[in-house]
Amino acid sequence: MAAPQNKGTILVTGGGGFVGGQIVREALESGYNVRITARTQSSASRTVARFPSYAANLSTAIIPDMTVPESYKDAFADGAITHIVHSASPFNLAPEDNVRDLLEPATRGATSVLEAAHRYGGGKVKRVVATSSFASIIDISKGMREGYTYSEKDWNPATWDDAAKAPGVVAYCASKALAERAMWDWMAAHKDASFALSTICPPWVFGPYAHELDSTKGVSESVGLLNNIIDGDSVPPFDFGGYADSREVAFAHVRALEVPEAAGKRFIVGQDFRYQAAVDIAREELPELRARLPVGRKGEWESAYHVDGSLAERVLGLRYGTLRDTVVATYAQLLRAREGDARA
Repeated sequence: MAAPQNKGTILVTGGGGFVGGQIVREALESGYNVRITARTQSSASRTVARFPSYAANLSTAIIPDMTVPESYKDAFADGAITHIVHSASPFNLAPEDNVRDLLEPATRGATSVLEAAHRYGGGKVKRVVATSSFASIIDISKGMREGYTYSEKDWNPATWDDAAKAPGVVAYCASKALAERAMWDWMAAHKDASFALSTICPPWVFGPYAHELDSTKGVSESVGLLNNIIDGDSVPPFDFGGYADSREVAFAHVRALEVPEAAGKRFIVGQDFRYQAAVDIAREELPELRARLPVGRKGEWESAYHVDGSLAERVLGLRYGTLRDTVVATYAQLLRAREGDARA
């Protein structure tokens, strides 16, 4: 049974995605109505269909271009929107043109939703929470940075000029930092806004989708990393030394909408992570995968930086689960999805 929805209406961008779908689920289960944005009605309808128990609590808004504030005008027309979660952002690790394909869409999309809330929200919007990333925090040039602890005070130091000519992965990480900085700069320049801003900065996000997967085609980049280890030759090398569970990330977004002390804050949501630990767990817990996963160096934990996600615990009341729970949930869903691949 659906809970009575009386907390207001959240406008969610990116609700059709991995993290966005979990945010929609968490918001609905927490008593909110949700208005999902999408570029097309068919895309919006697909997302709504994933939550049949909450059909009466879901609405949609077609936003053909999220980089233009005017695109949001109709989404606010009925005066129902009280909160916003901005979870949509371009993910492109191989842009043809960094500025055109990555930096401009990310930064304009981030500030356009703020401008639209300010311009069309009628003063009713109380809080905006944006999905940023650990990529906006980490200094990639420092590598594994053994002994260092990353916290919310840290910023990826990449500038626009750096990002414009950087390789794809570096440019993507920079785009997350530049988009988040643009949002904070917008807030600083609009002291009269009716709403406060909070940002959520997870590293790799693993865990289940909010809906069952028909196949593994189109899974998120992070879930794809674990999927690709199946039948692979080796355990992937260290890259991002942190992870979060999709359900934890969703919880943090919704709590950041509600907790007064979350206003004006960034939150790392995540814990330390190594691929070897995930593979060890999967081999122990999932017999059907044991022979299909590389052994690697069992029990090894490479020394590197520490990801400090404790502020989210203290302010948002987040309780982290275990890597074991996340790995098992991720691979269990992937194995079911691979059955769909086999039938296709």
